[in-house]
Amino acid sequence: MDTREASRSIVAARRSASPGPIDCPCGARVPATQPSCPSCHRLLHAEELRGLAAEADRATEAGDLSGALGAWRRAHMLLPPGSKQHQIIHERIDALSRRVDQGEGQGPGAAPTPVSDPKHPLLRGTGKLGAVGLLAWKLKWGCIFLLTKVKFLFLGLTKVTTLVSMLLALGVYWTRWGLPFALGIVVSIYIHEMGHVAALRRFGIKAGAPFFIPGLGALVLLQQHPQSAAEDARIGLAGPIWGLFAAIAAYAGFFLTGWAGLAAIARAGAWINLFNLLPIWQLDGGRGFRALTRRHRWLAAGAIGAMLLLTGEGLLWLLLLFAVGRALSGPAPTEPHQVALRDYVLLLVILSAMTRIPVPGV
Repeated sequence: MDTREASRSIVAARRSASPGPIDCPCGARVPATQPSCPSCHRLLHAEELRGLAAEADRATEAGDLSGALGAWRRAHMLLPPGSKQHQIIHERIDALSRRVDQGEGQGPGAAPTPVSDPKHPLLRGTGKLGAVGLLAWKLKWGCIFLLTKVKFLFLGLTKVTTLVSMLLALGVYWTRWGLPFALGIVVSIYIHEMGHVAALRRFGIKAGAPFFIPGLGALVLLQQHPQSAAEDARIGLAGPIWGLFAAIAAYAGFFLTGWAGLAAIARAGAWINLFNLLPIWQLDGGRGFRALTRRHRWLAAGAIGAMLLLTGEGLLWLLLLFAVGRALSGPAPTEPHQVALRDYVLLLVILSAMTRIPVPGV
């Protein structure tokens, strides 16, 4: 259930369906897929580039940094790699991405002012009063989040490929586990994937809708690559974060109704999302680990070991093995990304605990 980088195949398909050659003013006929003329080095998409730059500037002025990122990424693809313009746009994308990563310019879905800031108005009080204010703030933000994201989740179902592949997966799981459990697992996987889609939109990266592969999970095909390890980590870990909320919702349903099936769905959903934290390949944990320094990888491995001792969950042996391997070898950034470490460890702790949920009758 990771987000696969399928940019090359998508770009290749676009090129095969692209218009015919462009007549350059120098007299050369150049394929429309080329960013510049090989004879005179003139940019072939100058007018479109000017339009994208204007769109990005308008979005930035309006505070829509995700929209600005999307426009600059499209412009980036129309410039010759290695050119000065290509490098300038690369730097602009990087700067905007850092601001989005910090919670700026995301519209109604933006993160609130960090409650850890001592200047936050809710923390100006002391003692119990400050704690009550903080709790009220979190509850208010949780309600806004749910109201905005429910609409977003339904929008994903308007895509025919998503809906049809989801129904096929439901049929496969139904024959094995029955309709209620199969429906719960399919919805959990869908919410996980929509977490990736939401993060991709935040960073202005084009992507397709979730596509289910019966028996294997689901994926999201990227039409553009994340530019940095930090982007990749935030997009990768967004899936398990949303998947965790789905598991918590299922368990809350069990707590309210007493139906054991919801406890089973919560436990299975937690296990699936914990599996995705494996720090390998294109799994979400592997993408999260790319943003961790060597020291932070050891800290993550230590957290895995601690949860293994506390819960006895067998899957954690596998996570620990690969985490130690990533800590010992392979490239690692030197600049720490505290949010990636925080999200990974919190997901690890909560999901590991949820795999121990008792299911009545099992």
